[in-house]
Amino acid sequence: MQKLFDEVGTLDNNCYNSFGLSEDILMEHAANGMNIFIRATFNKNSKIIIACGSGNNGADGLALARLLHEDYKVEIFYVKEPKSPMAKLQLGRAHAIGVKSTIELNKCDVLVDALYGTGFSRDFDNESKSVMQTINKMSAYKIACDIPSGLKQNGECDKDIFIADITLTMGALKKSMFSDAAKDFVGRIEVINLGVSRSVYETSSNWNLLDQEDLKLPYRNQKNTHKGHFGHLSIPCGDKYGASIISALAAHKFGTGLVTLVGPQEPNSMHYTLMHAQNIPANTTAIASGMGIGNQFSEDELRSFFDNSLPCILDADIFHMPILLDLLKKENVVITPHPREFIALLHRTNIADISISELQNDRFKYSEAFCKKYPNITLLLKGANVIIAQNDQFFINPHGTSALAKGGSGDVLSGLVGSLLAQGYTTLDAAINASLAHTKIVQNYKGADFSLTPEDLIQGIGTL
Repeated sequence: MQKLFDEVGTLDNNCYNSFGLSEDILMEHAANGMNIFIRATFNKNSKIIIACGSGNNGADGLALARLLHEDYKVEIFYVKEPKSPMAKLQLGRAHAIGVKSTIELNKCDVLVDALYGTGFSRDFDNESKSVMQTINKMSAYKIACDIPSGLKQNGECDKDIFIADITLTMGALKKSMFSDAAKDFVGRIEVINLGVSRSVYETSSNWNLLDQEDLKLPYRNQKNTHKGHFGHLSIPCGDKYGASIISALAAHKFGTGLVTLVGPQEPNSMHYTLMHAQNIPANTTAIASGMGIGNQFSEDELRSFFDNSLPCILDADIFHMPILLDLLKKENVVITPHPREFIALLHRTNIADISISELQNDRFKYSEAFCKKYPNITLLLKGANVIIAQNDQFFINPHGTSALAKGGSGDVLSGLVGSLLAQGYTTLDAAINASLAHTKIVQNYKGADFSLTPEDLIQGIGTL
């Protein structure tokens, strides 16, 4: 697990004030980190163009040019004339050693974007827009210095954002790089050390990036057990029973001792490993509801399912039902909306009345707003990068792929969450570990990304 930050200016200042490190020293480490990567990746005499802006991001690029000079064919392309004190200082050093500049973006092997850093908050001006459009058409290997130019602090992207093969980010990970919008532009991400260990450089943060190594699977370490030791998940099953069955099979495969579909009649295609009941069984340890409910149940019947203190996961159809607002008052609840369901939820809870595009431009903000109003609820907001949150703790799972963009994938996820709840995980741990398992299954999948089905996901649980 790694910490995420909105900005690192305060972390830099802490280095100046607490460790006696200067802005110049940190910049030299930033430039040298990029220098080390380039030397390890590209042959000497490769042609490198560094596109520089007027501020300290441009200064990083100028320092890099100096470090590569003579061993590589380095040219500086000035998008903006240096204005910050550090940019002017680094320009003087680069000129003193003989670094050349160019007025044209010619063919090159490597192109480094050092135009705008984390302070970018507006749209590109016409000059920058034209440069970025040209750069993005070039076939060079593209490196973003700190962040891709055009990425804003909230994760929103300018439509002409730099498209990086790799982002070499300075000191610590920036939250903006893990927005859904940024996923197609940041490329691979590596953190550059600025002269002190990240454990020293970084302060506390309530946003974290999940690593696959954080996954804690429900292994069975105790030998003297029976099925009752591993929970009983009940899933209300309505007229769209296919979704309920998918969730149930995923939960069963993920370790739940017993899984029961609850409804007035047994589905025609119910799997032989599942059970059926008309009411929630007395030994139920968790409920997963919403997947496949349809219009099967009356309001009173739905309320009867939740007239208890059992942990539950809410998904799909439940987001459109009046009972939802009452369920948000309960403890031990996980909700797993996709963006359209989430904006409807924000509207119903009087948090915000926004469009999907407004949500996607600032998923962080609206996740925080929801958790502030409902600190007892665990939110799992689906997307290219999943946000999992409760109260003031926020986590991003960046490991998903477009292979999951298919009907039924979310039903599998709900089954995984429900399974862990039934086995005794807390709501937050259930959401985190189910999401990580969900994405790891995809990474283990050997078929074409377009071919992944819910059945493949369920089968893949066994590969974890």
